[in-house]
Amino acid sequence: MAFPSSRPVSDRPPIRSLWLWAGVVAVFCLGLVWGRYPVHVADVWRILAHAAGLPVDDGLPGVLKAVVLQVRLPRVLAAMLIGGGLSVSGAAFQGLFRNPLVSPYVLGVASGAGFGAALGILLWESALLIQVSAFAFGMVAVGTAWVMSRLYRTSGTMIIILAGVVTGAFFQSLLSLVKYMADPDDKLPVIVYWLMGSLASVSMDDLLAVLPAMGICLLGLFLVRWKLNVLTLGDEEARALGVEAGRLRFGVVVAVTVLTACAVSISGIIGWVGLVVPHLARMVVGPDYRRLIPASLALGACYLVIIDGLARNLTATEIPLGILTATVGAPFFAVLLGRGRTGWA
Repeated sequence: MAFPSSRPVSDRPPIRSLWLWAGVVAVFCLGLVWGRYPVHVADVWRILAHAAGLPVDDGLPGVLKAVVLQVRLPRVLAAMLIGGGLSVSGAAFQGLFRNPLVSPYVLGVASGAGFGAALGILLWESALLIQVSAFAFGMVAVGTAWVMSRLYRTSGTMIIILAGVVTGAFFQSLLSLVKYMADPDDKLPVIVYWLMGSLASVSMDDLLAVLPAMGICLLGLFLVRWKLNVLTLGDEEARALGVEAGRLRFGVVVAVTVLTACAVSISGIIGWVGLVVPHLARMVVGPDYRRLIPASLALGACYLVIIDGLARNLTATEIPLGILTATVGAPFFAVLLGRGRTGWA
């Protein structure tokens, strides 16, 4: 495995990074105009400007405003936040564990959140309680994996991954038990559809509920991104360079867990984003985490908006996001493996 180069790298963003953020703006516009109800991009900006309080007289039909502001805008913003959050989480975990094959779900957060959501669907009708239950059990699953790894004397990151595998399997069995107990005509279809991931029911209130926590965690990972370069060299080398590896590892695990649990709580389980997009980002900007974290954020946001657009428009009924991300991500990752690019691209 090749590690990031020790050559000094300019902090000035390269031209590729600027193009990535220009792509984010373009994909944001695409998400708002793309759909079965035609909306011109100029009308979108007039609607957004008027909604922001600017002195713009849109003079557009109310149904057009409702489509943009109440249907497409929450979905596009949620897709950008969730896609960016999962991609940054995956990149951070790949550096933390020094393994390019791990994803944000490696410590069991998806299994825990899935069990929490299924339990919430089984017991309550409130969407808020279901989201809270998914978030809480996602945190519990990762906390269990972390505590389990601390009970062993063995040091290193492998024991944390193994504890995550055990915890994930345990919560997956609990999820299967809940699905077995659920009413097959009422509750079970809802649980199965939730587990496949979707943004169909995301509202602006859902987005605002998770935005503060996800924003703080993204900011935290952005601020320590240079330390992830050091951590990829190993604990001893990190200490020699003045980085406390244990505290940094704990902080990154907490930030990634909160990011992932928040994302899963409002969208369901969307796989492959946090595994594939960081590799795409490395191919664009290289392995330096000072550039990789922002690039993963931008690419992840663009990627999930495009996937969500395909889910809404490919067929008459909406396709769950988890199906499309796996359909696109698995072959792409197979190509990477076939080319031997399982290290830091």
